[in-house]
Amino acid sequence: MRLLLNLIWLVLGGFWLFLAYVLAGVLLCIPIITIPWAVASFRIAVFALWPFGRTVVAKQSAGVGSFLGNVIWFVLAGWWLAIAHVLSGIALCITIIGIPLGLADFKLIPISLAPLGKDIVPTRRGEFDVR
Repeated sequence: MRLLLNLIWLVLGGFWLFLAYVLAGVLLCIPIITIPWAVASFRIAVFALWPFGRTVVAKQSAGVGSFLGNVIWFVLAGWWLAIAHVLSGIALCITIIGIPLGLADFKLIPISLAPLGKDIVPTRRGEFDVR
């Protein structure tokens, strides 16, 4: 089921979202000081390309640098990226077929708001979570 949803997502907009985040990452690589945000943009691009079966978790090792970087990202880019994901998610949820795609778009909101100090990990359904 995840494969089918990912393929539908890819055809109906995921590829263009991937390209947009990759382009942003390439542009962020031009000034050396913005390379951490470029890496985060590439990470979001991969997540936007294939979102079903993955989730975003906070890194335990994230420190003050990630927090400060996220504040700068939020002020300069995060809020308008989140608004774009909310609006496109609502538009996708209008149709029954688009509801899972809209929910996948909503999954991109937290990482687009504050991408530093986050990891994208595969989700496993049906297995026990041992902590």
